[in-house]
Amino acid sequence: MADGISINLPPGFLFSPTDEELVLHFLHCKASFLPCHPNIIPELHHSLLDPWELNGKAFSSGNQYYFFSKVNGNRSTEIGYWKEIGVTEPILSAVDEKVGIKKYLVFYIGEPPQGTETSWMMQEYHICSSGLDSSPYPSAWGRRKPDMNWSKWVLCRVYEKKRSKQCVNCSCSDDDDSGSELSWLDEVYLSLDEDPEEIISMTN
Repeated sequence: MADGISINLPPGFLFSPTDEELVLHFLHCKASFLPCHPNIIPELHHSLLDPWELNGKAFSSGNQYYFFSKVNGNRSTEIGYWKEIGVTEPILSAVDEKVGIKKYLVFYIGEPPQGTETSWMMQEYHICSSGLDSSPYPSAWGRRKPDMNWSKWVLCRVYEKKRSKQCVNCSCSDDDDSGSELSWLDEVYLSLDEDPEEIISMTN
């Protein structure tokens, strides 16, 4: 829970939205200045906080942190920077309409390009203009269409990848008992439900 945010939610509430829900129910509302209920995700900036400083400032659910940020090419903090890994995943609605995209980033300590990779990951959600008609609030869109501000906001989900205690300084997967090693990038690729040729085309 972020500081200064009053949330009236039932006991046992777990914030676990799908990618589609994050885009349509939260990011669309933020970008178009529509009320969002519950209004639990705060505004932060990539450069103001290192990822381990998000606790108590971003909205947290389990080991994940959520916040809105203005689109900015500079994702540097005081001691490091967020770097895109070159994967852009489409976000589809229930009727297979593209409503957004999701970018993957990893946090590095130091100055680019010689920074040291950390286990902190970020998924950055962007709205697609073609998906504006897929809003869950059609009557609201009819009264107040979003202006170009929709393109100025992103929704960020930040989390730290867990490493086994025996493998703190390597890239072994927690669930891998075979002794083989997987980098965080390998695991991202394996987690995507995409055709291998499509994944390769996304990185080119």
